Amino acid sequence: MTYDPTGHLLLTPVDREAPVRVQRLRQLGLGDRPDPAFDEFAHKLAEVTGAPYSMVNFIDENRQFFAGLHTPAGTHSGSDLPGAAGGDVSRFMARDHGYCPHVVVRRKALVLEDVCDYPRFAGNPVVDEIGIRSYLGAPLIDRTGIALGTICVVDTEPRPWGRAGLETIKTLAAELIEQIHRREDSRL
Repeated sequence: MTYDPTGHLLLTPVDREAPVRVQRLRQLGLGDRPDPAFDEFAHKLAEVTGAPYSMVNFIDENRQFFAGLHTPAGTHSGSDLPGAAGGDVSRFMARDHGYCPHVVVRRKALVLEDVCDYPRFAGNPVVDEIGIRSYLGAPLIDRTGIALGTICVVDTEPRPWGRAGLETIKTLAAELIEQIHRREDSRL
């Protein structure tokens, strides 16, 4: 756990692997533009889990990028996640917003059936700004051992993801990593 100079608890974990991750993402050509294959994968995530929102998320030192995005409207314009106050969130999100940075640093899947049940996560800006109430995410760890990002699903209502949800998200993360590896191999 980290504290800022004023003694306040910082909720986003320190990410020492970020520079290496950025280098690997560049090598793979990922993390800076929407990708139709990842949008399709995000749609599959939503279908399989029944979640209204799903993402394929790559994380650098300062931000998160949703290379794959599914919303209830099924659109992928890049600014279609409705905010609680009527605003929008683009395919980019600050690194200290959301739960995916925790998944990347921990290198483990995270299940939050109701984020408000967890003081560490209830204060995250996405709760008030976007209305997120539940989260299910898994890391995308590639063959070099680097956590590139995550896949995740979120809902504006509490969700009982349970063990089945956990196993599903982990299986789908492994499936997407294989897709990324095949893409890399075809470029060699």
